[in-house]
Amino acid sequence: MHFQWYPGHMTKAKRMMQENIKLIDLVIELVDARVPLASRNPDIDELGKNKARLILLNKADLAEDRWNEEWKAYFEKQGFSCVKVNSKKGGGLKSIQNVIQEACREKIERDRKKGILNRPVRAMVVGIPNVGKSTFINTLAGKAAAKTGNKPGVTKGKQWIRLNKQVELLDTPGILWPKFEDQSVGLKLAFIGSIKDEILNVEELGAEFIRFANQAYPGILAEKYGIEEAEDSYVCLNRIAESRHCLVRGNELDTEKAAGLLMDDFRNGRLGRLTLEYPE
Repeated sequence: MHFQWYPGHMTKAKRMMQENIKLIDLVIELVDARVPLASRNPDIDELGKNKARLILLNKADLAEDRWNEEWKAYFEKQGFSCVKVNSKKGGGLKSIQNVIQEACREKIERDRKKGILNRPVRAMVVGIPNVGKSTFINTLAGKAAAKTGNKPGVTKGKQWIRLNKQVELLDTPGILWPKFEDQSVGLKLAFIGSIKDEILNVEELGAEFIRFANQAYPGILAEKYGIEEAEDSYVCLNRIAESRHCLVRGNELDTEKAAGLLMDDFRNGRLGRLTLEYPE
């Protein structure tokens, strides 16, 4: 499978981020805890250099906890602040305000020396599509998610949200990068749903996922679907279709539907907590 997906609006979104970076004190980058490296846009490091940085391992409840800990240590070693969160259920969000203040301590101190007191920290929230940015912002802001207006950045596709007196967030659209040098990165992003299923061959995607699951988590598919695992991932896909009664007219197995079901089960954590990549 070959992965490439970079709609025109992403070029516009990237330009917008470049224009707004000078207004920002902190870059909050959301990554998917199941694929923390594959879900990092390499452009963000260039964009956010000289800024305080916070990485949120989002959807941490869908990844294995021991690997979440390893990834947290990995990013902290590189000088990032890092917090494990589950934006949907609000897990880990209570500590965010303190972490933001801590990450921007130098800036707050510099302001204080200049006599600037109580200026809120301005943070840009970035990440690839479907990594959970909107959910994170809405959960964190609660009902207070509103445009603060009257300053640069209040335009369509981008909005300032005032969390409280100490923090303002700038929401940005999800962007990928123009070329995946490594197609295995594209595959992982397809697994988690950051590349639109409509432009993919879902059967091939399902077969690739089965290959991964049989290797990294043997027995998991047998247990979930009540099937006998097979070395050939397409045989396995047929068995899932059979087990889940995915049929087309004439009682033929609908492997496309079975693959869609499998990917949905993985993305929503119904196969258990799975991590797809590990720190070196």
